[in-house]
Amino acid sequence: MTNVIHVLAESVETLPLEGGNSILLPKAYDIVWSLIPLIVILFVFWKFILPKFQEVLTEREDRIKGGIQRAEAAQAEAKSALEKYNAQLAEARAEAAEIREQAREKGKQIEAELKAKATEESNRIIESGEKQLLAQREQVVAELRQEMGQNSINLAERLLGGELSDATKRSGTIDSFLSDLDTVAPAGK
Repeated sequence: MTNVIHVLAESVETLPLEGGNSILLPKAYDIVWSLIPLIVILFVFWKFILPKFQEVLTEREDRIKGGIQRAEAAQAEAKSALEKYNAQLAEARAEAAEIREQAREKGKQIEAELKAKATEESNRIIESGEKQLLAQREQVVAELRQEMGQNSINLAERLLGGELSDATKRSGTIDSFLSDLDTVAPAGK
């Protein structure tokens, strides 16, 4: 161990700045011979690698810009398609609303026509019924007059105890009585 200390002490005595071989400051020929390959490498790098690198970077930048432009174009196209779709949707909704309104109008018109037809048919049926009722009434009145006339004659014959002459039966006395009765009956209705 004393040898190691002794060697270290000797190396400390000769400082690098005093003229020995220094690791930090190489000799001039070492610097020159080191600069020549460095300059050659820098020249090759500057002449061949750097332009290729610039070309790759420029191409990549162009691709990115092109991608952005394509994305913007696609976005603009999608936006215009969306606007077109919304416009068509609004148009379809407006058309549907118009069709619904027309259907309502048509429904109201059909309903009014059906009501008018139903009212007309109802009035026709009522009128027909009234005509039938009037005809039946007249028929019943005629039948009742005939029967009443015959019953009156039969009753008179029973009361008098004999037959009335045909002239009396035909004279129309009974008919005139029934006519007088008819004129009095409508006033009492």
